[in-house]
Amino acid sequence: MNTATETVSDDDLRVLAEQLGREPRGVVGIAARCVCGRPTVARTAPRLPDGTPFPTVFYLTHPGAVAAASTLEANGVMKEMTARLESDDELAAEYRKAHEHYLGQREAIAHVDEIAGISAGGMPTRVKCLHVLFAHALAAGPGVNPLGDEALALARDTWSPSRCTC
Repeated sequence: MNTATETVSDDDLRVLAEQLGREPRGVVGIAARCVCGRPTVARTAPRLPDGTPFPTVFYLTHPGAVAAASTLEANGVMKEMTARLESDDELAAEYRKAHEHYLGQREAIAHVDEIAGISAGGMPTRVKCLHVLFAHALAAGPGVNPLGDEALALARDTWSPSRCTC
């Protein structure tokens, strides 16, 4: 269940601060929610309030999801995925489309010259951050980011968007 909203309530901001262990910055929406309704992915402005360019429009906040992505990273999944991008032209083409989708979602919020054409997570040529790929897949839904979808599937035994672990 993805009940994304473009509005951010005071309760959402409180939950995000609790999840992050700090005050959230530049939040313009909740891109994905847990089945219980709490934020899972924050939609973040491409320029933070202090003026810093920020390419990560989809920011993973749910502690269980963050832990699952971190475990996959520690187990070398990013390296394996990057290697597959180099040898699988079809996967590389789909990942490039995910990159373009990500850029389009950010541009819909605002254009920031300093990060124009730069998405996040290593897209479109490598896998640098599974947290970003989780967040993008959760926000966009299945079929948009093939490696994000794959990472979510790999994590399903420890964390899944279909069950609450809040």
